[in-house]
Amino acid sequence: MQTIQQWLQLFTEQVSQTSFWEWAAVLFGVTEVLLAKVNNIWLYPTGIIGTTIGIYMLIMAGLYAESALSVYYIVMSFYGWYHWVKKRNEARVNISRATKQEWVTVALIVFVGWVLFYFLLTRFTTSTVPVWDAWVTSTAWAGMWLLAKRKLENWILLNVSNLFAIPLLFHKHLIMFAALTLFLFIVAIFGYFDWRAKLKTAQVS
Repeated sequence: MQTIQQWLQLFTEQVSQTSFWEWAAVLFGVTEVLLAKVNNIWLYPTGIIGTTIGIYMLIMAGLYAESALSVYYIVMSFYGWYHWVKKRNEARVNISRATKQEWVTVALIVFVGWVLFYFLLTRFTTSTVPVWDAWVTSTAWAGMWLLAKRKLENWILLNVSNLFAIPLLFHKHLIMFAALTLFLFIVAIFGYFDWRAKLKTAQVS
């Protein structure tokens, strides 16, 4: 069993071996999150650049399902960018909790997506981690669906995905991507409690 010192040594070694492109993708990713926090439209171009670099890195690491998820992120970023400019002065959809029917949809996205991605990864790719790659992607897709509908529980699904993605990325020696995902995990925790407080305020008023 590895000691804490051995884990720290492994972490240090992997950081020193991190490529320029991985650093760049992480830098753009952090910038995107910070811009999103202050509601700045530049979050979209920075996110698109960072995600594009990340797709290349994920493919090289054999995380094909996560690569497909990143393509979806880019499409949704262009979509969000367009609607931000077009409808920036319109009222947002209110935050609400997921209904029972929506939880059924979430379950379908997660488990049907998991099986589908696993089948595609094992049949058409050289993935060495098809089970976990498929799981991370399917739970993230469910979380993004809830996010689009402004459902409080989106943060839970996104953090289920993040929780499994961190060791998966570490296993694939994408240490800075793992660190970025840990950062997103923490942000999502604060996001959940922030949305919950806003929901309670809206229900009282």
